[in-house]
Amino acid sequence: MFRRGRDLVQALITNRQFFARDACVVARDMIGATLLVHGVGGIVVETEAYHANDPASHSFCGRTSRNSAMFGAPGSAYVYRSYGLHWCLNAVCLPGSAVLVRAIEPQSKLDLMRANRGVDDLRLLCSGPGRLCQALAVDASYDGLPLDELPFQFKLPSGARTSSILTGHRVGISKAVDLEWRFGLAGSSYLSRKF
Repeated sequence: MFRRGRDLVQALITNRQFFARDACVVARDMIGATLLVHGVGGIVVETEAYHANDPASHSFCGRTSRNSAMFGAPGSAYVYRSYGLHWCLNAVCLPGSAVLVRAIEPQSKLDLMRANRGVDDLRLLCSGPGRLCQALAVDASYDGLPLDELPFQFKLPSGARTSSILTGHRVGISKAVDLEWRFGLAGSSYLSRKF
């Protein structure tokens, strides 16, 4: 796949540069990318952006033990538990900012995803951040790991984008609700909810 060392290093640098940008730009550009964990996953179809100065962001009041990964290297995972129930996977961008992966279109190791979730309907496997993490078996042990190294695989789509990107208000927050920092793939059947 890669010619020894040099190509691998270039790919890692390229991915990390991709994430070392404004979270809204990264969130939009992640639509259509492939995200796998231990080979399980698919195409990113929905994301949300969170900035360091965003009152809805976990980093708004500064660094804590819970959110310390948000201040780590761009392109690393920030994994947290939402309402004590569900794990949520984010991609760290600039310090204190991240992109929540809200939904993917399942494509790889569907049987394992179905077993992890206990459902057969493809549309219900990864349509929502909690479902997605359950399907991919993501938990706190992945917090801080780089998204461009195993067990993760992150690959940007090749070629020009042919699908439209939807924008809308973020879901499940009570602050900064007017910001349209949620992005989704137009026409996808795998979104967590309609725009």
